[in-house]
Amino acid sequence: MGLTYQSTGKLANREAFDVPVSANEPVIALAGNPNTGKSTVFNALTGLRQHTGNWPGKTVLQTKGIFIHEGQQYTLVDLPGTYSLLANSVDEQVARDFICFAKPDATIVVVDATCLERNLNLALQVMEITEQVVLCVNLIDEARRRKLNIDTGALTRALGIPVVATAARSKEGLPQLLESTAKVVWKKIKPRPNLVQYIPEVEAAVSLLEPKVKALLGNDINPRWISLRLLDGDITLIKALEKFYGQQKVKSVREVFA
Repeated sequence: MGLTYQSTGKLANREAFDVPVSANEPVIALAGNPNTGKSTVFNALTGLRQHTGNWPGKTVLQTKGIFIHEGQQYTLVDLPGTYSLLANSVDEQVARDFICFAKPDATIVVVDATCLERNLNLALQVMEITEQVVLCVNLIDEARRRKLNIDTGALTRALGIPVVATAARSKEGLPQLLESTAKVVWKKIKPRPNLVQYIPEVEAAVSLLEPKVKALLGNDINPRWISLRLLDGDITLIKALEKFYGQQKVKSVREVFA
């Protein structure tokens, strides 16, 4: 019997996103800014094993595929290209909701090696939602042509997550990307993201609210991230929480912030 919206546990909401709900079928999200080569990474990993349609209830295109690594099948979901997860557009809302509520077993964030400073903003936001993150520094061949040296080891230490350099067009680095992602999925690598620390006033408010949010929603969702977004007045997140957790529980969350 498949899981339903009423099911409990990590996989309970996946059915709403039209992705596998079995613990034996890992789901990987692929996120990134536009023009980072994210679709090239997706195509290189999945080949012809792809399916397109619309996200349930949305007009935004959903593209997903499968890849096999060491005999294990994985579902790869290509999220809409976005610059942030602040849900200022439907694309951003779709990407945010999938990472937050479908709880992929790992999220690969694709960035452009030639403009890391701009692209890393999205990676830092994803890291606030989930620890299961792998950074794919794509277009490394273009960076080399521009005499740019990307120290993936230093990035790994700075961010606290696996970092892999790739040139998806030539498939350079893709085996290493698959290996790192599989290790994150199966807990052979335990990322420990170094999160953004905000001004003292914000951190004080988060410290006060985070345990209250955790008491209401449990460990099923990152209470620090929820606290930050609600402090920012994110109404779209309230609506998403109501959809996936029920209006009564979210009413209690609203009261915490009243």
